[in-house]
Amino acid sequence: MDTHVNGHDATGFQTLTERREAVEDVGRNCSANPTMGDIIRRRFSRRAFMSGSLAVAAISTTVSPLALLTAEDARAETGSAFDFAEVEAGVDGTHHVADGHEAEILMRWGDKVFADSPDFDPMNQTAEAQARLFGYNNDYVGFIPLDGNPDHGLLVVNHEYTNAELMFPNFARVVKEKKTKDGKPVVENGVEVEEEKVVLGDYTKALVDIEMAAHGGTVIEIRKIDGKWQPVLDGRYNRRITVATAMEITGPAAGHDRLKTSADPTGTKVLGTFNNCAGGVTAWGTWLMAEENVNGYFGGTLADDHPEFAQMKRMGIPGGQYAWASFYDRFDVSKEPNEANRFGWVVEVDPLDPASVPKKRTALGRMKHEGAESVVNKDGRVVFYCGDDERFDYVYKFVTAGTFNPDDRAANRDLLDAGTLHVARFDEDGTLAWLPLVFGQGPLTPENGFNSQADVLIETRRAGDLLQATKMDRPEDVQPNPKTGKVYVMLTNNTRRKADQTDAANPRADNAFGHIIEISEPDGDFAATSATWDVLLKCGDPSLAEVGASFSTATTRNGWFGMPDNCAIDAEGRLWVSTDGNNEKDTGRTDGIWAIDTQGAARGTSTLFFRVPVGAEMCGPSFNPTADTFFLAVQHPGDAGLATFENPATRWPDFRDDMPVRPAVVAVTRTGGGRIG
Repeated sequence: MDTHVNGHDATGFQTLTERREAVEDVGRNCSANPTMGDIIRRRFSRRAFMSGSLAVAAISTTVSPLALLTAEDARAETGSAFDFAEVEAGVDGTHHVADGHEAEILMRWGDKVFADSPDFDPMNQTAEAQARLFGYNNDYVGFIPLDGNPDHGLLVVNHEYTNAELMFPNFARVVKEKKTKDGKPVVENGVEVEEEKVVLGDYTKALVDIEMAAHGGTVIEIRKIDGKWQPVLDGRYNRRITVATAMEITGPAAGHDRLKTSADPTGTKVLGTFNNCAGGVTAWGTWLMAEENVNGYFGGTLADDHPEFAQMKRMGIPGGQYAWASFYDRFDVSKEPNEANRFGWVVEVDPLDPASVPKKRTALGRMKHEGAESVVNKDGRVVFYCGDDERFDYVYKFVTAGTFNPDDRAANRDLLDAGTLHVARFDEDGTLAWLPLVFGQGPLTPENGFNSQADVLIETRRAGDLLQATKMDRPEDVQPNPKTGKVYVMLTNNTRRKADQTDAANPRADNAFGHIIEISEPDGDFAATSATWDVLLKCGDPSLAEVGASFSTATTRNGWFGMPDNCAIDAEGRLWVSTDGNNEKDTGRTDGIWAIDTQGAARGTSTLFFRVPVGAEMCGPSFNPTADTFFLAVQHPGDAGLATFENPATRWPDFRDDMPVRPAVVAVTRTGGGRIG
């Protein structure tokens, strides 16, 4: 297959946003394992109410739309853990934050990372310049204090992907074409329907190189001065990580034949990382970059009888949504099939050593990692949680073999190379089994094509299939709460759900709004192999009975949301949720940050704290240790309608005719200081 992108003809996709959606929507899990909807239906059909909030099955008959829409008066009586004036939901060209708080732009695409970085020139971009400037589409944001100072530290940021139509001048254009469905023209009243589309131009190696330099991540020192955060451009820790950064492959799969290439016959060295979505910061101050939709970067074809064909199909490889394979053989699976096996891992970076080599930790498995959030267990082992962000895929946790040493940072250096990866099976009686993915145990044997632990980890998805893990509705962030022993799983949506799969807890086919699962690890033992679970929230507009949302009745007309994506736990153990997919057409609101009560009478109450400009996704929620700063990432702003570099839906955050719309990290503080929210 020729993967060179010429307009939209070579790929069938018009914009990189459409390409990203296609990459996420592969849905390759063909196992017969039960879906989460099946489990929820069987469990909650036995009872009318969930603990602390109305059951989805009952809400449409017990709560009227009027009661839900006038819930502002009720909220004051619920004993909420939050106290701020709620933002009005809506859609416009800028951001909004709750009264009493300030939201300052901290870092934007193209901002300097080093004192000697070139000035950003959007009309004359180069890969050399981009490699020394803040990257594109900031997703995960983490903060690592320096010398224990909550007002001085390192900001670590993932740059997930690029929007070429918004990024490059004179590259995209709007054209009118005949609308098709299933390859056939759409006809209305005897006339073939036409529609306008954004079409990309011809890629060159120079443009691909800029894209590569805009991926990866940034480490930058920041400091609060006179109450305002600002970058320290001469900070000695400042660093850009790109697709060209040398990395080491470690853990059980390192050196395996399936990871060897012509450029790396050892199977232990690889260049770069990309499509890093969410992530995490470890207790010893390292940064975890989670590789997610890596399939879209590989082109070419692989024969059906190739030994890697089946597992690559399970990962959606090759996706061909980027033109990289046209200029670099390593991204062409027909030329270097093993290169794809070297992506889809969790990458550990030491921000305190800018000369250190990042490490791909294979013990955590290979999948479309949404993130890698962790907690130090009471026995000293460290537990990492992760969702495999695809419809009908699984939830995982990894438990280290060794224990965390708070007094010796170097002793924790390779904790992620040894331990046990588990996949979740949710049972209808409200229990959960964490099933170990260990070579030789159960079906993970040579008879099923696994000849080592390396094979199990390279094919983590297939191992989960064989262990009969529960197929989830696109699991994204999975966040442990060290104060309560709870774990929160963000399930964004499942638009592949068929009409015959609808049930009380999933009342709509083409489920667009998602839900949040709460796992209770027993006695706060995050390393346990069994737990219990419940549904915290079923998302969507609760004023529409047919939607079947389960927000508490104290949630206002501004407080409900759809498509939960990332989340954060603050210093007091409170849950904050960001979203991906809210828009004027589907929800009448942009994405944003919502504060969620998880305990007491207010459980299930959601309050809008921050909303993004039109076209943007809300990412990266992270606090400094004292929870008086909330770092947020605004990704792909202006990506709405027929948006191009010349005509974005907004010019946030600069609002200048000579500047394109720019993804950015925002620092939110309380006016006059104090705890957020």
